[in-house]
Amino acid sequence: MKKSKNNSEVKKLNRNRVFRYINSKEKTSMPEVAAALHMSSPTVLQIVRELNEAGVLLDAGELESNGGRKPKALTTVKDIRYALGIEITQNHIGIALTDLTKAVKASARLREKFVFEDAYFKTLGRVLEEFVEEEQVDKDKITGVGISVPAIVDMPRNYITYSRALNLYDVAGDVFSRYIPYPCTLINDASAAAASEWGLGYLKENLVYLSLSNTVGGAILFQNSSEYMEDDDYSTSVFENMYIGNHWHSGEFGHLTIHPDGDTCYCGKKGCVDAYCSALRLSKETDGQLEQFFVELEKENPEIRKAWDTYLEDLSIAVDNLRMCFDCEVVLGGYVGSCMKPYISELRDKVARRNIFEGAGDYISVCTFQNEASALGAAVFYIEDFMNSI
Repeated sequence: MKKSKNNSEVKKLNRNRVFRYINSKEKTSMPEVAAALHMSSPTVLQIVRELNEAGVLLDAGELESNGGRKPKALTTVKDIRYALGIEITQNHIGIALTDLTKAVKASARLREKFVFEDAYFKTLGRVLEEFVEEEQVDKDKITGVGISVPAIVDMPRNYITYSRALNLYDVAGDVFSRYIPYPCTLINDASAAAASEWGLGYLKENLVYLSLSNTVGGAILFQNSSEYMEDDDYSTSVFENMYIGNHWHSGEFGHLTIHPDGDTCYCGKKGCVDAYCSALRLSKETDGQLEQFFVELEKENPEIRKAWDTYLEDLSIAVDNLRMCFDCEVVLGGYVGSCMKPYISELRDKVARRNIFEGAGDYISVCTFQNEASALGAAVFYIEDFMNSI
């Protein structure tokens, strides 16, 4: 049930909708904004004046006319703010820079084993500052740093409740940001990766993101979850549309059971998706080297091909279950998802044979971003935070 809004809330919501719509386009015009958002021309004119006064719009010349005067072109100042994202894994640190485009403007990745010690967090701060200096980022424009971690994260408390990958329990986010001179927040890695996909054609669709890395996780995005949602809305942040559950456990798809009494998962249960569909299931065939697995697969190595076929069968069960539960697009990410593009048709065929409602698996796609996905999505958190303030 949608809540009623007072006049002040309506004005703020409309201003944010207009700003987000303009920001989503390379160039647009006031008539186009009014038509797309079902607003009156006077309302759009007043909001555009306010946004101009705030310095967030840019004169972009004129658009082509369909008859009559050429409409003035509107665009946002994309570099009015920057945000940084850090991805922390067991063995790497990834960094991404973005602006209002929510695209990767610069990135870096270095090998650094995670150790829960002060020296590691000093390194984190130093590496980030070196990146900012090297990319010549205006520090006054940095709105914050999102930190992606492979963990269950209580975001309101900025708190890690549990991370198997990092071997952490009950850790405050301030520990990670003690040497970072910008506002910081922790974000689950799969949630961050899903956020990086949200603005790339899924803006008005529900989306399930399935992360296939050394563990299996995911995220759930419901476009209609906002209590203030409009039919053609541009007002809500990706993180406002993320379903997190009552205990921050949503999207833990790795612990769905696909083979009762099957292989033992690291959690102690038998038959979990994680035991069959993590990247480790494949890399164990090539001495822990996932890249080499796909090299051998391309060479049509028969043993590797057999392992891959088995993997796809198990993955098809998991994906079909997700489709039955959520009836929406499924995006594959993580280490395996990043390598899946040449083989996506095989998976779609297998899933289609399991789906009793649909004869095709074209609702399954491969992630757009690979190594930068979680770092970029973490940075998007602060871009969204800034946009919400408009």
